[in-house]
Amino acid sequence: MTLASTRRLLIVGWDAADWIIIDRLIAAGRMPTLKAAIDAGVRADLRTLEPKLSPLLWTSIATGKTPDKHGILNFLEPKADGSGLQVASSTSRAGKALWNIFSQAGVRTQTVGWYASHPAEPIVGGVVTNLLQESEPPSPSSAWPLVDGAVSPEDRRECVAAQRQRAQNFPADVLRALLPAAETLGRSNARVATLCKLMAYATSIKQIACDALRSDANWQCAMVFFDAIDTVGHHFMQFVPPRMTHVSDKELRQFGGVMDAIYEWHDATLREMLDAAGPDTTLILLSDHGFHCDHLRPVLADLPPERRAELESSWHRPLGVLVMSGAGIRSGSPPALPIILDIAPTALALFSLPAGEDMDGRVLAESLTQSSVPARIATWESVEGNTGLHPADVRMNTYEAADAIKQLIDLGYMAALPDNVQDQLDLIRRESLFNLGVVQMWRQRFEEGATTFARLVDERPTDSRYALCLARCLGAQFHFESAATTLRTFLTQDGSCLEARLMLAAMLATAARGGDVRATAELDVQLAELITAARTRPQLEAGLGATLVLAGRCAHAAAHFEAAKKYDPRHPAAHVGLARVALVAGDFANAIERALDALDVSQTTAEAHCILGAALAWSGDLDNAALSLGFAISYESTNIEALHWIARVESARKNDVAAKQHTERAALLMSTSRLVISPEAHDSDAFARAR
Repeated sequence: MTLASTRRLLIVGWDAADWIIIDRLIAAGRMPTLKAAIDAGVRADLRTLEPKLSPLLWTSIATGKTPDKHGILNFLEPKADGSGLQVASSTSRAGKALWNIFSQAGVRTQTVGWYASHPAEPIVGGVVTNLLQESEPPSPSSAWPLVDGAVSPEDRRECVAAQRQRAQNFPADVLRALLPAAETLGRSNARVATLCKLMAYATSIKQIACDALRSDANWQCAMVFFDAIDTVGHHFMQFVPPRMTHVSDKELRQFGGVMDAIYEWHDATLREMLDAAGPDTTLILLSDHGFHCDHLRPVLADLPPERRAELESSWHRPLGVLVMSGAGIRSGSPPALPIILDIAPTALALFSLPAGEDMDGRVLAESLTQSSVPARIATWESVEGNTGLHPADVRMNTYEAADAIKQLIDLGYMAALPDNVQDQLDLIRRESLFNLGVVQMWRQRFEEGATTFARLVDERPTDSRYALCLARCLGAQFHFESAATTLRTFLTQDGSCLEARLMLAAMLATAARGGDVRATAELDVQLAELITAARTRPQLEAGLGATLVLAGRCAHAAAHFEAAKKYDPRHPAAHVGLARVALVAGDFANAIERALDALDVSQTTAEAHCILGAALAWSGDLDNAALSLGFAISYESTNIEALHWIARVESARKNDVAAKQHTERAALLMSTSRLVISPEAHDSDAFARAR
């Protein structure tokens, strides 16, 4: 395959970077480098996948494939010989990453610090892995050899090793800029020591990346990953104003500015990297998800380690950042609803290389200057060439993951590992299987997800995550009684789980809507308890409103949706709920307005597009109704309500073939238990005339 472009591309990952903080700092003039890139190019929210765990997501970014395809399903994995655990590795990735594809296409690539890139693959160019900082000695004067497999090619080992920043020698002036209170607290303070360790690693990444960009005159693509916004955030975001209940005023004064300073450090580092890369470089900067920084921050401080490990990812917002700038980028033409799976196909297109049909994302062509993108090939996996992929028998050494595993425990992503090796392996197997189930559920493969979660529930019936996900998959297949039975069984063991009660109430509401008297009585009991709980748990309000709508009690639902909107104006569920209530009431103008409010928050909310389409249809605007309903189906192909509506709209527009196709698809999925607000629900002269 020949290379059609000599453009240089710099892909920079900022783990957990969030527009809420970035926009505030840009407005204050504190992130000039990123602002200049945005002004010269495009910016967008970047949708993530579930579960929002970094090794899974950054491997999806590098491959263009979901985790069930690429095989990285956890931070840790069993060693090949079963003797213990190691961090997720490049040898466990199923298939080629961008750097492998570029290598066989002749694109010289430098990769630094990417998640799950160890051991380094011998590509055309070079790789420095995410274990470059492993095993720093306690004495700053002691030798610090790189672990085996951290660098490719091998002749760069000495140079890379010398460029690492030791935590003990972290520059005092940089530390003061990040944390002015450090001088008073001293480096022996646990939080100061943690900050030095995390930012020493980030500094190593910066220095090694800049050297690679300057010293390799022939590089064409560089992929550089920084995890500090995420890792520092898990320690210090709790101190960002407004003050969280468990944070003292003194802690707020001491540590409240750290996160802003971390973002400023990244902006200055981006400037250094762009200077090293040269003026003709195209930039793609992204994060895998966002990070809560306001009243939605979870309070995990008082939880036991096991529960904290389960909930640590609740810090993550579902929208990350995307900035593209430079040659090949159409300035002022932001991409439409990009997702992290789109990065690999787009990067390939910038070099006039095709994406594979087995990639799950698309080329963000609307933001590129090229007039067309290459037609897809079936898969890159069968294309021969110098990929740099390891042979299957390459594995890491036993000691290499020790520091990385400790950091995962310190960050709260996992509780301290059991002492027994078999217990360790069982834990990681269960959590990897759970993550696979979440991916299956996110991809709407509910039957597979139900099978996965049923296995986990059999093993650990008291784990709320397993039971809730099983019930969700069963409900999505319209097995409402089975879902309710799963939830009732779980609640006999943990009656305090409000999430389980809320989901059970939703299942009961469906049965009650069908006239089940016993379900109605049980629903009333559950609702009474949930309404009381919501007074101190406002995050329940949107779910309560949705349950009341399912039960046909829309007049009561509106107040709960209003409370949910007050609690979190950026959550689309509250706006969608209010749109639904207005649609049921026949207030189509209000339904349109509320649905548009939801879409202002997130363009990818299928239910908002569906309600908007239904309201437009009743208002007589059939063309725009068809567009909105088409968007709904594109985001949720199993949305029976949207299929039902678009069939009616297409019939009214005399598009009989399309109407028949949608009707047949809906019939395949139809269940009498499903809540569907059909065109017969209102007497609309406008829609009747259009028909």
